[in-house]
Amino acid sequence: MRIEQLGEGTPEIAVVAAIHGDEPCGVRAIERLLATSPAVERPVKFVIANEEALDRGVRYVEEDLNRAFPGDPDADTHEGRLAAALAQEVRDCTTLSLHSTQSYAEPFALVDTVDAVARSICPYLPVSVLVETEVESDGRLIEYPHVLEVECGLQGSDEAADNAVDLVYGFLEATGALPDDEPVAGYDRGEVEVFRLGRPVPKDGGDRFEVFAENFERVAAGERFAAVDGRELVADEPFYPVLMSAYGYENVFGYRGERIGVLDA
Repeated sequence: MRIEQLGEGTPEIAVVAAIHGDEPCGVRAIERLLATSPAVERPVKFVIANEEALDRGVRYVEEDLNRAFPGDPDADTHEGRLAAALAQEVRDCTTLSLHSTQSYAEPFALVDTVDAVARSICPYLPVSVLVETEVESDGRLIEYPHVLEVECGLQGSDEAADNAVDLVYGFLEATGALPDDEPVAGYDRGEVEVFRLGRPVPKDGGDRFEVFAENFERVAAGERFAAVDGRELVADEPFYPVLMSAYGYENVFGYRGERIGVLDA
């Protein structure tokens, strides 16, 4: 785990990248930001978490770090020990955790529950969607207070790294870390739709998968939304696809979601 800092004092703000070693966008964003060394009003901690997985270009070494929290310093796995160390590092921080996905090109945010932190930070981020994960947060960093996770874009893309830079600057602005005259990304801070994560959509075996639905766009009852080995899956009731892709997950397509409104200030 690599830790860098901007500003003097004990940080109460943190940015975390490389929870997954095959998602380099956050690392690229942190390195670009550190290279410019912007002035900060509050000290900020930058953490590149799973360096070993990052060096190997794999999601994890022994187990998924984002399912291993709170971890244990004496755990049998690399990620189990790393989870305990990372949780300690961000324990007293408002934290942005940078990720990427195979399901959606535009950045969006995820939280355990929509709380005051989400309401105060999301309006500063270049996102139009916020996902409340609740029961699906077990073992993830976002189940800790004051942690916001963002999906920066498609895994491995230059666009995801560019989006990550904008997301970090928006987060630093929202937390008061940037001076008033520090330039930030120019984007339209429009309405943020809120979705609640529901049950997963299993693949139920098969070798060839297709997804017809668009994430965050309503699937009507009776509408086809995916296929397994050419066999089409049809919705038995309306839902909103969340994190749905053909090959992003091994055993599920993604999740059924519910639209619960827009983010209120």
